[in-house]
Amino acid sequence: MDYSQFLFMKQEIALLVVFLLVFFYDTFASKKALNALSGITCVLFGIYTVASFLPCVTGANATAFSGMYETSPIIAMIKNVLNVGVLIVLIQSVNWANNESTSVRRGEFYELLLVTLFGMYLMISARHFLLFIIGLESASLPLAAMVAFDKKRYESHEASIKYILTAVFSSAILMMGLSFVYGLSGSLYFSQVGGAIAAASSPMLICALAFVIAGVGFKLSLVPFHLWTADVYQGAPTPVTSYLSVISKGSAAFAFLVIMVQCFSAVYAQAWEWMLYALIILTITVGNLFAIRQRNMKRFLAFSSVSQAGYIMLGIIAMNAMGLAAMVYYILVYVFSNLAAFGVIQAIENNTGKVDMDDYRGLSKTNPKLSFAMMLAMFSLAGIPPFAGFFSKFFIFTSAINQGSIAIYVLVLIALINTIISLYYYLLVVKAMYISDEKPAIETFKSSFTDRLGLIVTVAGIILLGVVSVVYNHILTLAEHSSLF
Repeated sequence: MDYSQFLFMKQEIALLVVFLLVFFYDTFASKKALNALSGITCVLFGIYTVASFLPCVTGANATAFSGMYETSPIIAMIKNVLNVGVLIVLIQSVNWANNESTSVRRGEFYELLLVTLFGMYLMISARHFLLFIIGLESASLPLAAMVAFDKKRYESHEASIKYILTAVFSSAILMMGLSFVYGLSGSLYFSQVGGAIAAASSPMLICALAFVIAGVGFKLSLVPFHLWTADVYQGAPTPVTSYLSVISKGSAAFAFLVIMVQCFSAVYAQAWEWMLYALIILTITVGNLFAIRQRNMKRFLAFSSVSQAGYIMLGIIAMNAMGLAAMVYYILVYVFSNLAAFGVIQAIENNTGKVDMDDYRGLSKTNPKLSFAMMLAMFSLAGIPPFAGFFSKFFIFTSAINQGSIAIYVLVLIALINTIISLYYYLLVVKAMYISDEKPAIETFKSSFTDRLGLIVTVAGIILLGVVSVVYNHILTLAEHSSLF
């Protein structure tokens, strides 16, 4: 074995170095020195995130371990998007991690989070189903421990049990599908599976596709594999919920695109085109309709994230570089928009313990800055111009329509109608904060420095990504030079 192949895994190795530094500091530092662990973790990961954008890290197309692992500029870009999201989550979680009940276990929180991110890296770069499964399980199992992090709360235990049971069943379904794929193709390499599947039209292929889509659909919260989402989001600590809603979804979406394009593109029209159409329509519609009924803000954003997953899937329908670029850009915008909303929720929860939408009535009178940040987040998630969410939806719809079929036009029309529905329930939050005449339920308070810093970064991202076109153009250039298609 040529160990020089590990040098292609620059981002994975750098992340592992960050993990080891955090682990050793948490293990050997004195009790007094541990108070600086949160700051040290944020600084280390911030340095790594900035360094990951350097050309020497992004590099060129390369494969390692007999083609099981692949890296390229577009792959490095999606990892960098996840890094930006994780850095914001780390900043926003400092106040929570340092409170009296959590501080004794904050090292475990950071270490589990970095392990899950490492697993997501493997999912994104995997070109062999064995490596993909290793990455998937490395990302999923530590998340169950993170969901149960508030061990004195019954809701946290319940959420963890629901998450781990659903993860186990979805993994079993995925493995069953992969056994069918191996039986049809005789290989687990993506490229070899794609070549063999082209001539293997059979009922077993339909079953294999259904099982694979179901297994990955769990990570993406696609309907009908979304039933765990609201309960887990509500029961988990808010930093874990924000991590689940954004980072986990972004990595799974890119991995799903790679699997469908490289393994099953030859049977797109015959086998999985209509299957994916139905999933997208169900996911967007069900997510929107159930979001309208929610009063708990975390459950509200849970069903919002289900709906957003449906929009992300439109990038896969395009089956081209523009669809890939639109999907990566959509995930980047979603990172800033959703984390801005969760940043406000977390700041309010840390100071008042309130998480219901009714508690937000009159918030603009007592906490105008938090209200402004939440309003921008809602506008961006709804796709209102000139904020970043409008352009992300525009690009994702355009990439899908370019395929040109009547079915695509109908699908995009349904998605557009659902955008109007989503506008209604996002504006319910804005209405509660700005238009309600009731006495404010939340008194004026001052957020911690890290909460304010996280909101400043997310609000800046929402505004700047809507006006700085070079970001999307750069992602599109990388996608056009990708070997994926």
